[in-house]
Amino acid sequence: MSTSSAVVNKGLISNLTTGRNGLKVRLLVMALPLFALVIVFNYLPLWGWAMAFIRYRPGISIFQSDFAGFQNFIKIFEPGSNFLQVFRNTLVLGLLGQLGVPAAVVLALLLNESRLLRFKRVIQTATSLPNFISMVIIYSIFFRFLSVEDGLVNILLRDLGIGRPIDFLATRELVWPLQTFVTLWQYTGWTAIIFISAIAGIEQELYEAASVDGAGRFKLIWHITLPGIMPTYIVMMIINIGFILSTGFEQYFLFYNGMIASHIEVLDTYVYRIGLAQGNYSFATAIGISRTIISVFLLTIANLMSKRFADRSFF
Repeated sequence: MSTSSAVVNKGLISNLTTGRNGLKVRLLVMALPLFALVIVFNYLPLWGWAMAFIRYRPGISIFQSDFAGFQNFIKIFEPGSNFLQVFRNTLVLGLLGQLGVPAAVVLALLLNESRLLRFKRVIQTATSLPNFISMVIIYSIFFRFLSVEDGLVNILLRDLGIGRPIDFLATRELVWPLQTFVTLWQYTGWTAIIFISAIAGIEQELYEAASVDGAGRFKLIWHITLPGIMPTYIVMMIINIGFILSTGFEQYFLFYNGMIASHIEVLDTYVYRIGLAQGNYSFATAIGISRTIISVFLLTIANLMSKRFADRSFF
């Protein structure tokens, strides 16, 4: 290698490792493990979608299985399938779960308006703690409170002579309200942290100027705080709509029982029972693909509506 070439290469390396370009290179290198994890856990498993188009049997290669075309997708809407009922449950529970975003906004506003710093910290910690508790423990807590025989709520009702014990965990009419309450109790406090951070990012000069003009607390909230966190609220709503059919597995699997099966079976538990419990992997994969397509459609519609009416969008 000539001396001039060595000097040029040395200059290029110096430019890549120093200054603004060097910072970009280091950041990209730091992001490589994350990209690798996304590819390994989010894109490589898409190869398994091929099972939806074949008659897959365990132990036989996908390439040696019989081609089924779209028969598994057609089977979803056949009379014997419970897909429409399960889809209804998933959609209703997913929509009710969206109440967690406005609930988190209300909690963040209340905490922000509190002048008692110690009280504020205690409430924020107490409301965020359920997010870190295992769903098995959460189910045990609710079972201990709501059990028809020795649940604390029914014991209290019996001691007060209000009426007969209520089987909260096996009453179909109470499934959706109860599961919505469990979801809000677990995630509202944690979601509120995002909005507390958004409120902290609002310029304090706006509050000071409005206070000088005579604005009270409610007017400050309505005209400054709420518009200031609205971009964050829109982003959270769009993200949640994209996951509206991914209600989760553990919660509904643990609360599931035969008395409320028609109202608590969601797509995650349905795919588990069809795929792993019954061994119908091809049909379960077709259901999963259908859910993904519907979720992408809902996300696109939400993004277009946000772009049209709020002038904010992801793409």
